[in-house]
Amino acid sequence: MSKDHGGHNKAAAPAAGGTIYTCPMHPEVRQDQPGNCPKCGMTLMPEAAAAAPAGGTEAAPAAKTYTCPMHPEVRQDKPGNCPKCGMTLMPEAAAAAPAGGTEAAPAAKTYTCPMHPEVRQDKPGSCPKCGMTLMPETGEGPAAVPAGAPAGRAEGAMSGHAMSGHGGHSMSGHGMSGHGMSHGAAAAGTGDMMGDMHRAMLWPHYVAIMVGFWMIAAPLTLGYQSDFVPDANQLAVMADRGLSPFAHRNMLMTVNDFVTGALIVIFGALSADSRRRFPWAQWANAFVGGWLLLAPLFIWTPLPEAYANSTLVGAMVIALSVLIPMMPGMSMEGMMGKPDIPPEWSYCPSTWLQRVPIVALALFGFLIARYMSAYQMGHIDTVWEPFFPGTDPASGLNGTEAIITSSVSKAWPMPDAGLGAVVYALEIVMTFMGGKDRWRTMPWMVLALALLILPLGIVSIYFVIIQPIEIGTWCTLCLIAALAMALMIPYSVDEFVAMGQFLTWSRRNGKPFWRSFWTGGAMEGGSDDRAPGVLAPRSQMFAQGGRGVTYPPTLLAVCAIGIWLTFTRMTFGNSGAMANSDHLIGLLIVTFTIISLAEVARPVRFLNVPFGLWLIVAPFVLDGAGSPVATWAGVATGLAVVALSLPRGSIRNSYGGWNVVMV
Repeated sequence: MSKDHGGHNKAAAPAAGGTIYTCPMHPEVRQDQPGNCPKCGMTLMPEAAAAAPAGGTEAAPAAKTYTCPMHPEVRQDKPGNCPKCGMTLMPEAAAAAPAGGTEAAPAAKTYTCPMHPEVRQDKPGSCPKCGMTLMPETGEGPAAVPAGAPAGRAEGAMSGHAMSGHGGHSMSGHGMSGHGMSHGAAAAGTGDMMGDMHRAMLWPHYVAIMVGFWMIAAPLTLGYQSDFVPDANQLAVMADRGLSPFAHRNMLMTVNDFVTGALIVIFGALSADSRRRFPWAQWANAFVGGWLLLAPLFIWTPLPEAYANSTLVGAMVIALSVLIPMMPGMSMEGMMGKPDIPPEWSYCPSTWLQRVPIVALALFGFLIARYMSAYQMGHIDTVWEPFFPGTDPASGLNGTEAIITSSVSKAWPMPDAGLGAVVYALEIVMTFMGGKDRWRTMPWMVLALALLILPLGIVSIYFVIIQPIEIGTWCTLCLIAALAMALMIPYSVDEFVAMGQFLTWSRRNGKPFWRSFWTGGAMEGGSDDRAPGVLAPRSQMFAQGGRGVTYPPTLLAVCAIGIWLTFTRMTFGNSGAMANSDHLIGLLIVTFTIISLAEVARPVRFLNVPFGLWLIVAPFVLDGAGSPVATWAGVATGLAVVALSLPRGSIRNSYGGWNVVMV
């Protein structure tokens, strides 16, 4: 009879030929009885389970085949690690025929999942919860926790740092959504890794609940229903936009804060469920946060404090719901698998340093857009504009004010600058999502970020293009914000290419496309990212953050030509169709040249060739050239654009199969 010493059961001495149990994720954990890994909670598996044969005479051991729980196609005749994900290989089966010449009936086996020990069946297969290959419990019988063993570990004993580096959320368990720890598993104290990690990160949900109560109280503490006296700017906005009375909009904002605050409290409480039975609640709270970013714009709130409060709380709720805690949706294979660097690539396209330029530019654009939206909603009197006058001197509006109150701006049912601020905020949020392997663990997010940056960046450039053509003036802040949006494109496109390569590889290897797209996965080849990252010296940090973007002198010259073309009204006196053509083509050249600074997008520079050819022809088919000098300057400019767009420029990195595209 064993005795309990200090709460730990004394291990029984192994029988002759006894089994040693180890953890697939932590092979240094070894013991002579079944149980759970003290580091990650996984069920310990037998290293070798060949029992001594009957008959008293030891027979030669049967040959064993070792395989990977995550990649059953990996099989070899000796122990080792999986070449795909690094997990310890485990024996496939361990029942040897007994000595004596007569073959005994094979003992029944029970197969279980290393991640979900409550899943048990009498034949091989895959875990219905996470897809891992089921492993035999032991050749001697089920791997039950020995009598007298501790019933389970304390909640939260599993540190949030375990398995870190995968997706930015330590083993964030997206593929586990909807599969909370069963009651039997909880009672037995089995190694529910995902449940333990969820319970170790409950505090963001509790903070979200407190933020929800803050929103419920906001209309009372910020005075939404106090006597409101509008100023001249707010009266002008109401008349210009045909808005409802101030009292009506203040009441809508009050109801909105009450309702959204209550929803945040409810979804936060469901997200904090200790058994993680409601993973969808995290996404529900994130959507509430997204609505809070938009609500003041839809309502056209006249209260600056309501707009600021809703914006800040919305961003906080999104972060507390899906950025800081475990995010639902990723597959176990993706989180436990490899690589960090795509096959045949020189670097990882998803590191934190790679994202710093995107976050910095998005934050800069957000602050500018937020400032202009405050003017559009009547919260401030004027907007800074150092260069461009308005189109109507009698109106007293400068260029920026004329642009953001023009008919183009009024085509939107809400302040278009405010909508731009929401887009920048979403770009910041999505840039923070995931870890350095998110190009294969979160393909949907990489695509969504690309859709925010690339198409909306081009739309932003389009609005800049039409300003002098349709409205007759410029907006300095709009130009700066559009430049920030355009500069984000070359820093993000390499991750999009890596994501596309992963999905293509998954499809070719017979994996369901949409499952790979939504939940991610592992990939053969590639390597670990061993770059020092934020621990590197400052000069190296800047170099790592700019990987994949180079600045060939030829492309910089083309970009300068494009900028110069936008000023031919002043330099050559061009007017009418000729001036508009130079302005349009110049900004398009700048846009596509900036995109082609990314090495993976270098072929985009060829789009400038037809623009250059048009510049050669335009002076002879359009009216408005200021002089013969302007005509031949246009021809020379076109020839220069064509000639400078042909050289590829330096390519410093490798991108696997994408290298053949970068001509």
